[in-house]
Amino acid sequence: MANEYENHRPDTDITVTWTVLIFASTAVFLVGITMGAVEVLWLGKRFKSKSFSIKILYKMGFYLLFMLVINLITYPIAASIELGDSVLSEGVWEKFSHYIVSLTFLSTMVSLAFSIFVSLLYSGFSEHLGHNVLLNFFSGKYHQPKNESRVFMFLDMQSSTSLAEQLGHTVYFRFLSDYYNQLSNAIIQYEGEVYQYVGDEIVITWKKEDGLNHANCIRCFYAMKQSLTKKASYFEKTYGVQPAFRAGLHLGEVTTGEIGALKKEIFFTGDVLNVTARIQKLCKKFDEELIVSDDLVNQLTKTKDISFTSLGTMDIEGRAADIALYVPKIKS
Repeated sequence: MANEYENHRPDTDITVTWTVLIFASTAVFLVGITMGAVEVLWLGKRFKSKSFSIKILYKMGFYLLFMLVINLITYPIAASIELGDSVLSEGVWEKFSHYIVSLTFLSTMVSLAFSIFVSLLYSGFSEHLGHNVLLNFFSGKYHQPKNESRVFMFLDMQSSTSLAEQLGHTVYFRFLSDYYNQLSNAIIQYEGEVYQYVGDEIVITWKKEDGLNHANCIRCFYAMKQSLTKKASYFEKTYGVQPAFRAGLHLGEVTTGEIGALKKEIFFTGDVLNVTARIQKLCKKFDEELIVSDDLVNQLTKTKDISFTSLGTMDIEGRAADIALYVPKIKS
């Protein structure tokens, strides 16, 4: 629509000036913010239950129509800036009439359609594989195994066995889907990554700096709890139960790499996973919702709104040395 150099098609193309550039940059920024808000607040939720292909098709149509409308609105404004005339002037609308039947308009829409399709395709694959996983595959970050420090949370639903028996496997599947959907926003907000769904258990991980920063790993737990509390009436009405969970948090070294012959995935191995699982199982013994290790507590930046109560040291199965455990609490 705009040319940086000499304008060879002045009847359809906009010649770039500083004023036009500022207008175009502002328009692109506002359109990006609007599209992001629409995706997060409405469109993403509306097609959440649709198949991958249907989701791409519907979103493609919506965003292409949206960009067509934006294109038809912004072009006359840019033309009026270029010509130094009113947006309602005859010269502006004559140029606009030439534009909408030109190759410039067609090439702009084809370019937009391709960009939207690629973006939706990447977003869809990323959603199915997990945030950052697809990027890691493309970049080859874990093609060769590497050692790194990570925070892990093992989060297990309470009374899941009896609940599955009570609801039946079909209804229980829908229940799990609703349950995990309620946890997802908090995980994204506090920079976590879902490593595995194992039945009613979810394993969440953070890079060390992301998990420790502002106690994200601990705040994520309470944000997930709050999200479920807000939907308590829905779960009670739909399934006759309010879901609750317990979790263990631990920090340690893992070896990370791609694994699998028929299906590739990013895989973590190390003592930290076994210890975290054992810590989570101790929640029932101590009747606590969340227990964290001293390895994690000692590296957290202390904050005024989080306190820790010691549970003493425990002999963790599979670990030679005892480990000190704590119960974190966020002050209201």
